[in-house]
Amino acid sequence: MDEPCVRVDREAGEESRQVLADAGVLDDSREIVVEDGVLYIPVVDAAGVPDGFEVVARAVPDRETQTTPADVLGFEPSYERLGDVVILDEDDDERAREIADAVVASDLPVGAVLNRASKVKGELRVRDWDVLAGSSTETVHREYGCEYHLDLAEVYFSPRLATERHRVTSQVDPGERVFDMFAGVGPFVIPAAKRGAEAVGVDLNPVAVEYLRENAERNGVADRVTAIEGDVRDVAGDYGGWADRLVLNLPHTASEFLDTAVTLASEECVLHLYDIQHEDDPFGPGERAIREAFEPAYDVTVETRHVVRSYAPHEVNVCLDVRVVSA
Repeated sequence: MDEPCVRVDREAGEESRQVLADAGVLDDSREIVVEDGVLYIPVVDAAGVPDGFEVVARAVPDRETQTTPADVLGFEPSYERLGDVVILDEDDDERAREIADAVVASDLPVGAVLNRASKVKGELRVRDWDVLAGSSTETVHREYGCEYHLDLAEVYFSPRLATERHRVTSQVDPGERVFDMFAGVGPFVIPAAKRGAEAVGVDLNPVAVEYLRENAERNGVADRVTAIEGDVRDVAGDYGGWADRLVLNLPHTASEFLDTAVTLASEECVLHLYDIQHEDDPFGPGERAIREAFEPAYDVTVETRHVVRSYAPHEVNVCLDVRVVSA
């Protein structure tokens, strides 16, 4: 039976496999086929394959099974992977340690197993971790062709937002001026720069800014990235009217920074405002806040109202893609 596969030259095989894995579409249950210098990489969802890949249908053999944590435990545990770190979110310490032991005993390549020990807290948005296996909270995460070196104990980073970050940065055109107001280690800044934009990232967390600078070097875009440690409200005056695209990814409080966004916006600018709201009116508060800040000096057009993910019971994480044009 034919299965969807991505067809790539052998030389691009490993990089392509990693991009497909980061996008969550790699089919680990089937073997990669090599034929006449071409690789056929099985995928689980042809529609989810990132732009730029050729998808074909062909027969591929099943992969020999490997031991998974579920094989060891007898049930399917819930976990995330970030680089070689496995992340758990278990309230029961005994269950968390049982899962960690199973992860280590499985065939998963793993450097550490961490369990969330607190919620994201403070203005630097970090959390506490219980290290259940391994010794380091530092890792290198690969996502849509970019690499991010980071320390989970020192910075905020969510692997769950990979698809959303790709959705936004895929809109960036060469020559754009992109400003990330809460940049972290660079998951919006780096891919924007790789697409040919000039990108500025600001963050209060000095460790995140150091990682951002390192990641710009790591991904070959240091010449197009400016990393600034500080409060974006203090930085905005140096970039007045500069930004063609603004990322405001600080759910719960991003709307409080819209006056700063007005300062930064060029005569025509696209905003990506992230918000967390009740499911009964997920977009209204953010849209009203944007209009209050930008009108009447700008014409405001909401281009996309997008639900990113469920956040809590009856609450959703959303993004508003909004174009503002000087009136």
